[in-house]
Amino acid sequence: MKNGFVKSSPGFFSLISRSMSALAIMLLVLAALVPAPLQEQANPAVTPNPAKSAWFLLWIQEIVSWSRIMIYPVIILGFVFLLLPWLPVSSRIHRARWFPCEQRVVSVFTVILCAAIALLTVVAMFFRGANWSLAF
Repeated sequence: MKNGFVKSSPGFFSLISRSMSALAIMLLVLAALVPAPLQEQANPAVTPNPAKSAWFLLWIQEIVSWSRIMIYPVIILGFVFLLLPWLPVSSRIHRARWFPCEQRVVSVFTVILCAAIALLTVVAMFFRGANWSLAF
């Protein structure tokens, strides 16, 4: 490491640049083709059953449906994710890599947590019926 910079390949950054461009184009196309699942204007006299949050918050709603106290682990996980760049403190990194061996614990934790969030979102979106009961 010289001057505080990590040596890296320019091909690595061009790959990231192309991936981000492809993702942005794909999202724009999907946003144009798939209509937003908006419901009618809110009416306090008529509450839908079940009342579901937006899809990106459904996993939190699923966890909180088990117990109100379960919001605290979600908040703690948020703080853990804020600290991920500094966990675990390892030796200097000499090259950029995906899932480096020195940070295997952090990588595995992150992948498992993302899979759990995706699973909880699917359960809350497709398998919850009236009164938030499981419906297959």
